[in-house]
Amino acid sequence: MIIYVDADACPVKDEVYKVAERHGAQVFVVSNSFLQVPRLPFIRQQVVEAGPDEADNWIAERADPQSVVITADILLAERCLENDAKVLQPNGKAYTAANIASAIATRALMEQLRSTGEQVGGSRPFNARDRSAFLQALHEVCTRLKKA
Repeated sequence: MIIYVDADACPVKDEVYKVAERHGAQVFVVSNSFLQVPRLPFIRQQVVEAGPDEADNWIAERADPQSVVITADILLAERCLENDAKVLQPNGKAYTAANIASAIATRALMEQLRSTGEQVGGSRPFNARDRSAFLQALHEVCTRLKKA
């Protein structure tokens, strides 16, 4: 089992490390620049070339049914779901084949509203409840993958 973290803006990296260690998973922390990661044998940092989709490309090319991808990026989530990977948002909510089309449509609508100058609210602040939900969701996904 491998966990890929779209790491540049990920607020739950420490939680990923905890759950990965408990489940014996390999973690790839993927980013466009160097990030401080623990020096543990199951954690690898992957720095990709600068570019808007380089980290996404690296993750999407490797994601498979035995992978968990941690990202808030809807388009990356879609690509990983096409490879049957499990995809979790940092708040613990899963992107699935059943909800990805709706998420993409909402993203496109919000982008269109912003382009017209419409003031649209952003995401609510990340909080302790989100962190807790993420820990539980990642634990459950890892447990299911180990049983499969």
